[in-house]
Amino acid sequence: MRVGVLTGGGDCPGLNAVIRAVVRKGVQVFGYEFVGFRAGWRGPLEGDTMALDVETVRGILPRGGTILGSSRTNPIKVEGGIERIKDNLAGLGVDALIAIGGEDTLGVARELYANGVNVVGVPKTIDNDLNATDYTFGFDTAVGIAMEAIDRLHTTAESHHRALICEVMGRHAGWIALHAGMAAGANVILIPEQPFDIDKVVAYVESRFKTRYAPIIVVSEGAHPVDGQMQLQTGERDAFGHVRLGGIGQRLADEIEKRTGKEARATVLGHIQRGGTPTAFDRVLATRFGLQAIDAVRDGDYGKMVALRGTDIIRVGLDEATKELKTVPIERYAEAEVFFG
Repeated sequence: MRVGVLTGGGDCPGLNAVIRAVVRKGVQVFGYEFVGFRAGWRGPLEGDTMALDVETVRGILPRGGTILGSSRTNPIKVEGGIERIKDNLAGLGVDALIAIGGEDTLGVARELYANGVNVVGVPKTIDNDLNATDYTFGFDTAVGIAMEAIDRLHTTAESHHRALICEVMGRHAGWIALHAGMAAGANVILIPEQPFDIDKVVAYVESRFKTRYAPIIVVSEGAHPVDGQMQLQTGERDAFGHVRLGGIGQRLADEIEKRTGKEARATVLGHIQRGGTPTAFDRVLATRFGLQAIDAVRDGDYGKMVALRGTDIIRVGLDEATKELKTVPIERYAEAEVFFG
């Protein structure tokens, strides 16, 4: 058995832990051979490979990013892309493919499976927005990074008695903002699922200033006012149709300063949330996902994604895994609203 492995979409801490677990168990327990595909779906599309064995994965557990590299290549948008991948897999003698990624990467995996490719998916995204799994690895690390940043913002905000806005990632799902904001004691949390009223935000800010403490606002990049749209950096779209977001933090800072007369500054965490070493939770979850993914290959249980339910790792169909995003429910947001202002 020869198994291919790739990591697609945005990188995150824990990808290397999955690769390590897949290879270690696959080689040492099942006697499989492995081939790594570079740069996400570009690898099998162009036949770009690298050696992947036990020696290659030594020491990579605590490393962020991915030794295979990643990209947002979408073979479905390439003429004849699916057939090219099938031909390259056949030419390389690859019997099965493990695709590690989020909604977009696994959407391609679903299409490949529908076209006869033996695929197993592993869920990865810092946004935690895959509906079929309780948690994705990378999320816990991203929340921890954002929480630490917000903790630091509290002290400088109070020293200068200014409002500070922290913009975090989250295109359509506000899980990072919700968790990091609650953990760090933010005074307002704004997420894509709940369009905000700028008048109410300003009222929260003014209320906080009256306590002699400085307000901290955490906002997802995809958050937007009730009468407006998401802030775009450019109008360009990637291969999966996503526009680049950014700027809502600065827009809020400008509006708050204008309306309150108090100084307001925005901090954008951006790719800081994706980098660095994974937390213990993410290392363990990613490792367990990798072990179960290679078990699914051994069982010939293709067209599935491994998922966390409670404390168990289960398998769900790729159709179910990519059917809809997991967004923040209104009752979860209501919990956070208790602490606004």
